[in-house]
Amino acid sequence: MSFKQSGIRLKIISSIYQNFPKESRIVRIDFEGPKIAVYVENPDVVNQEIVKKVAKEIKKRIELKASEKVRKDPKEASEIIKVIVPPEAQIVDVKFDTDLGEVLIKAKKPGLVIGKGGAVLQKIFAETKWKPVIVREPPIKSRTIDNILSYIYSETEDRAKNLRTFGERIHRDVIYKSGNVRVIGLGAFQEVGRSAVLVETPNSRVLLDAGLNPSVGWGEDLFPKFDLDELRLDELDAVIVTHAHLDHCGMVPYLFKYGYDGPVYVTEPTRDIMALMQLDSLDVAEKDGRPLPYSAKEVRKQLTHTITLDYGEITDVAPDIKITFYNAGHILGSAMVHLYIQDGRVNLLYTGDFKYARTRLLDRAADELSAPRLDAVIMETTYGATDQQSREEAESLLVETVKRTVERGGKVLIPVLAVGRGQEIMLVLNDLMKRKAIPEVPVYITGMVDEITNIHNAYPEMLSREVRDEILKKDENPFLSEHFNRIEGYREDIAQGEPSIILATSGMLNGGPAVEFFKTLAPDPKNTVIFVSYQAEGTLGRKVRDGAQEVQLMSRDGKMETIKVAMERVAIEGFSGHSDRRQLVNFLANLSPRPKRVILNHGERNSIASFIRYLEREKVKRGFPRLEVVAPEIGESVRLA
Repeated sequence: MSFKQSGIRLKIISSIYQNFPKESRIVRIDFEGPKIAVYVENPDVVNQEIVKKVAKEIKKRIELKASEKVRKDPKEASEIIKVIVPPEAQIVDVKFDTDLGEVLIKAKKPGLVIGKGGAVLQKIFAETKWKPVIVREPPIKSRTIDNILSYIYSETEDRAKNLRTFGERIHRDVIYKSGNVRVIGLGAFQEVGRSAVLVETPNSRVLLDAGLNPSVGWGEDLFPKFDLDELRLDELDAVIVTHAHLDHCGMVPYLFKYGYDGPVYVTEPTRDIMALMQLDSLDVAEKDGRPLPYSAKEVRKQLTHTITLDYGEITDVAPDIKITFYNAGHILGSAMVHLYIQDGRVNLLYTGDFKYARTRLLDRAADELSAPRLDAVIMETTYGATDQQSREEAESLLVETVKRTVERGGKVLIPVLAVGRGQEIMLVLNDLMKRKAIPEVPVYITGMVDEITNIHNAYPEMLSREVRDEILKKDENPFLSEHFNRIEGYREDIAQGEPSIILATSGMLNGGPAVEFFKTLAPDPKNTVIFVSYQAEGTLGRKVRDGAQEVQLMSRDGKMETIKVAMERVAIEGFSGHSDRRQLVNFLANLSPRPKRVILNHGERNSIASFIRYLEREKVKRGFPRLEVVAPEIGESVRLA
């Protein structure tokens, strides 16, 4: 049976024709990924109540669009938009997608383009017949967002074709109403890195994350176990990426290189940061003379296959699987994934990396799902053996360390992950300097931190309530503080200069300008390195943190050199974007609905073993003694139904 003749599609089409007014003159009905787009010649006679009624009846997302025949010419539509939208919105760019009937409007104040209750959006559609898509222009232009949007809107025909192919595959008939549902760990089980989890039903397969191992330069341990028989790329319905750290997204383009041609589901910030991180990893690999697992060509292909979702949005990704993203509190755009399988027969939550505590940057991870029950949760245990410092203790230690270093004339190097920890530490330092808690020495920001921060500025509504209010209500942007000095790469004058604080990538000292600064600063005991991120086994950061007195590194002229490490080393775990063991247990205790089983992953073997012992004691105290705990190996499957 072809997709076009499938029963589910005929049922959807029939419902739309029965409920839409004849005067709307339906031209065509397209299955555009998880959405059903209804193109009509007279959209004015179709009110939102009709659309909602049909969507509820068929349990699908419906979008009303105008046929090409009645849309205004793009040049005329652009002028109409500029008249409708208040000048205070400061429109920066307008782009048209003729294949999907959409107009992208980029503005510095997008709220004014939307209007109260969406009134301005409705007027734009009514007068131009183009469906508006709104994007925020950050105060400092993001090259990444500009390049991504320019590319996507230059490939509109290809993107529309992909969406329709995905839509046909999603809305195919279900052959088996029930049957075995299982998860198979392809990576990040009994280890940290190369996250990848396959979820398999009799009808479909979806892959949760596809990351690389940050502590491995090359070889089979760099990749998830993509060679397992269960992973057949031509049968894979979807790839769902929780967030944009490379150990969760770094191998997505590799899938496209070897035959995957389906959708990638992410939040909007994850789409932007993911592409930037992947392209940067290619640059680093090329500079280091390492093989490249994929090329920029596959990253571009990934973009035309990407579908962005908001938190709380229920979306079909396969004929028997729906997903909903929830805030994970880990980094900007990070998401926990709730999978609603076989009409709710199985409910699974995959946390990815998550933080069950508020930070300066983000609100804590969600703990309430729209689900009748929860059969299992796949939960990270990166810090399953550790009780992290409180935020107060972490900031107090940072204050003491910075003061001590500056007083002796030294410099503070803080290696940061470009995504998340970089912005978190910026917020902390800005606040401490505003309160005169630490000396107002220059704070130099280098590596990708700056561009990633620009992307944060494009999505203030996804940041913590305090930062959101500062930016949107008070018009005070802490990321643009006068204390911050943006620089390019490594600067000898800064490394040899007066006391300062240097935020540089990468967070594990496995590349980037942080390593260059480390080489210069390490031999001098006046200087200090502060680790604020997880240091994976095998990385330079882990070796230095654990007390190495000297390390072998490549010099700037390509020769190996021995670096003596005399600088002070301080590890502050309280700034982590991961949950410690107390937060992990609190999450399980507060999660609604409460899970029947927890599957532990994303933790080193000893961390998982320690957490299991801790959880066995705590689950009795906390009132969920029947919780089943499973810690599978890579390649081992866990049956959910």
